[in-house]
Amino acid sequence: MSIRLKSTVGLAAALLLSVASANASVEALHIFWKDLRPATQQAAESPGLPMIAAKMPDHGETLSLNLQDKTVQLAGYALPVDRDGDLVYQFLLVPWTGACSHMPTPPPNQIVLVTPAHPYKMSEAYQPVSVTGALQPGLEKSQLFILDGASIIQSGYTVRKAAVVSVDTVPDTIILPVNSPWSFLNKKKN
Repeated sequence: MSIRLKSTVGLAAALLLSVASANASVEALHIFWKDLRPATQQAAESPGLPMIAAKMPDHGETLSLNLQDKTVQLAGYALPVDRDGDLVYQFLLVPWTGACSHMPTPPPNQIVLVTPAHPYKMSEAYQPVSVTGALQPGLEKSQLFILDGASIIQSGYTVRKAAVVSVDTVPDTIILPVNSPWSFLNKKKN
């Protein structure tokens, strides 16, 4: 191979690598659960208390469109929808442990239906995770099988082909009242 051809091939390879790494390093916006609520619900927020769909005039079906198609990163608790053993193919991301199972269901604008890019190995329900991907607003129903039967849960957002990683804590988690049967899940490990 001539020196000129080697140089051209090397330059082409370097160019392809730089384009690929530029696309892979799209900066994700770190968001919190409050960012998924429209501005009209921001003022009605009760600090420290979970938003309950039944207590909202629109039942939480009003979505925020500000983040549509943006790459976001959001931490929450994963509740498996589609799983095979410890591999999860789809899950609901919720803002507190116990949501949708013996606790009031959050409003749709506080539930994200997540499809991981690769099956996610989950050791327990309500495992704290961080999800990164393109956020799509739109109401979608999922059938969730819980201890006392099946429930239909409506989510307000989806993230498909998501990058999912385990986290130690969820920064904006809601600590439920002591009378919750799930309050032990929110305690920090020492």
